[in-house]
Amino acid sequence: MRLHRNLVFALIDGLDFIFNQGEYADKVVERLLKRDKRWGARDRGFVAETTYEIVRWKRLYAEIAEVKAPYDRDKLWRIFAVWAILRGIKLPDWKYFEETPVRRIKGRFDELSKIRKFKESIPDWLDELGERELGETVWTREIAALNQPADVILRVNTLKTNKKELKALLHQSEIETDFIEGYPDALKLKERTNVFQTEAFKNGFFEVQDASSQLVARFLEIEPGMRIADTCAGAGGKALHLASLMENKGQVIAMDIYEKKLIELKRRAKRGGAHNIETRVIDSTKVIKKLEEKLDRVLIDAPCSGLGVLRRNPDAKWKLQPEFIDNILKTQTEILNNYARMVKPGGKLVYATCSVLPSENRAQVDNFLQSEAGKSFVLEMDKKIFPSEGFDGFYMARLNRK
Repeated sequence: MRLHRNLVFALIDGLDFIFNQGEYADKVVERLLKRDKRWGARDRGFVAETTYEIVRWKRLYAEIAEVKAPYDRDKLWRIFAVWAILRGIKLPDWKYFEETPVRRIKGRFDELSKIRKFKESIPDWLDELGERELGETVWTREIAALNQPADVILRVNTLKTNKKELKALLHQSEIETDFIEGYPDALKLKERTNVFQTEAFKNGFFEVQDASSQLVARFLEIEPGMRIADTCAGAGGKALHLASLMENKGQVIAMDIYEKKLIELKRRAKRGGAHNIETRVIDSTKVIKKLEEKLDRVLIDAPCSGLGVLRRNPDAKWKLQPEFIDNILKTQTEILNNYARMVKPGGKLVYATCSVLPSENRAQVDNFLQSEAGKSFVLEMDKKIFPSEGFDGFYMARLNRK
């Protein structure tokens, strides 16, 4: 593989934005890919994939390069050199790579790969938290899985098409996909590509949504004609799935504290032909009170640490802080206690997170059931999905209101 100066310079700029200026990796990559219109698919792929890879392995590479934050450009070049050497790429005769200690880099890699926090490139506190909550064996397995690049999974919009038709349509655009056993609405891309430029996407035939996330809407056991709330809807991935499963019959009330996200949801719903979604901004307790005991189903896709989706958000492990975990546990408790009131007697509540931590998952459900707010609920079943199973880590629990 030959390194091209303009691509590597762009990459170094991107790492500076992410590591030193606190920008989100996905936004930085999106901006970088617009930098030079002459770049082909291979060039763009190099910039995007290498940026994410260095972000994912930041601690390991920095340790091998023997550099510490803040990362000036000289340090970033040293980190990049480590990436290249470990990938077996011959360094070009550029001044940035003068006196690069190739043998020492390989030796340091062998040495540090025996220590999990370096091998898996995670902060000390996160490594300790994962082992404490999941045990050494499970945590070692799961953090290794979370360092694997994520597949691109599509969810077919059954309001407009079906899986076979979508697969054939994408094939015409030279995009090959596979069905995934056990996931009725999912197609997995065989090769990563920009699906957002396809006519199929512009016509609302699919959304990009991980396979584990697609299980949540079906876990609600909904039927057309029901009245349902997606209480932490965000930009609406699960609300859109609910609308398609309901065949546009009944009502999906998509709620969030951020109006901007709900505006995006409206745009997506229009493209997807989902006509039974109503958005409501949670700007006071009145919004919840008006719906008290009136809904057949309530989904709480709770804000969480996101530790189940690190493979697609590798920079999250550098942004997370221990105090965030403490605060999010309190937020989850409050949301469960308040939003559960909207479930009518005989209705069902699903609590879900994209975390692998028991403290955010089953422990929250157990605490809720023992509380005053949860005394009228019983746990019907819960489901843990680990990243080592192939997709994002998720948890979901279905509770019945007596």
